[in-house]
Amino acid sequence: MTPTLSEMELLARQAGVILRAGFRQNIEITAKTTSIDLVTEMDRRSEEFLIGSLQKHYPDHHFIAEESGVQGQDTAHIWYIDPLDGTVNYAHGIPIFAVSIAYIRDGQATLGVVYDPMQDECFSAERGRGAWLNGTPVKVASAPGLGSALLVTGFSYDIWNNPVNNLDHFARFSLRSQGVRRLGSAALDLSYVAAGRFDGYWELQVKPWDIAAGALIASEAGARVTTVNGDAEYLSGSPSIIAANPALHAELFSLLHAPQ
Repeated sequence: MTPTLSEMELLARQAGVILRAGFRQNIEITAKTTSIDLVTEMDRRSEEFLIGSLQKHYPDHHFIAEESGVQGQDTAHIWYIDPLDGTVNYAHGIPIFAVSIAYIRDGQATLGVVYDPMQDECFSAERGRGAWLNGTPVKVASAPGLGSALLVTGFSYDIWNNPVNNLDHFARFSLRSQGVRRLGSAALDLSYVAAGRFDGYWELQVKPWDIAAGALIASEAGARVTTVNGDAEYLSGSPSIIAANPALHAELFSLLHAPQ
């Protein structure tokens, strides 16, 4: 028994209902590793719902989730779940966050869903079949180079003490593009690339559950998606990411590796 995209879309929307109910309410917020690495009770409620629902149908599958870690033995079927991507935004009452669910079969990202409950936007993709926003096909933008590109990026939670903090690249790309944004949700960053809203996205340090669904969506919409070192296996090792149309991807890659 294997999942379907419609099943995953429904689960993401149901988790979105949980997140909407807690948004701008008096919820519990705690710090994990640092004071900028937050978790809320809604992260946990959303994750408990998603994993509990999936385990009823796929009890042996392997689940990798942001809050509860790793569960299940069958690594031929892997799920990456981020129940609330954009927790810092959520904790501050900023309506930019998403539910992200990805299904990996035999080592290949097969299905991906990113749901923005505040905009009621459901981005989805199936390997080899394309990517959609609320059922309508999406395609990456065709910006030919940095000078006409609007980019997006993010920063890791250890930005205060990690010298590889992306600030130098942020400045470099800001001076060569139409602009660089930071939404605070990698899943939405990739989905917006897929929909042509952003032309390109890069990030030096991400977690696999942040990008697993969005990367498939962007790829199926026509983006080239790799690590910052050009490796197509962007979920393994210490994940990093570049996503853009092929021509722009080459320029992003080149500038990321140019001497300072």
